Amino acid sequence: MGELTDYIAGLGEPARSVIERYRTRALGVEPQAEEGRSYGMAALRYRDRPLVSVVATKRGYSVFPFSAAVVESVTARWQGFESTKGGIKFTDRQHLPDDAFDALVEQRRDEIDAASGALGRGPTHDK
Repeated sequence: MGELTDYIAGLGEPARSVIERYRTRALGVEPQAEEGRSYGMAALRYRDRPLVSVVATKRGYSVFPFSAAVVESVTARWQGFESTKGGIKFTDRQHLPDDAFDALVEQRRDEIDAASGALGRGPTHDK
């Protein structure tokens, strides 16, 4: 198993189901993502760079796209979520909407592609 799968397996419910759902969504947005670690957290990585991590916290969950610009963009469009420079917080009562999470993963992937000069490599990245 991978780092993220192991992390999820060690969680109780409802956190296990919530984080597995976001893991599955992220892989749907970017199927080339691989499990690994980034900044001490189990995460999905893309092109050897951190893509996204969703973690359970004492008060809910936090999603980290490893980009302050992505956090700012998503929280500007989907208001009502507490955020820090590096992440967005949500709870069991108010999940991060699917379209907001997908946008977060897409924007982070596009940042990674732009930094590596690989924007528009194939059908997954066509606009």
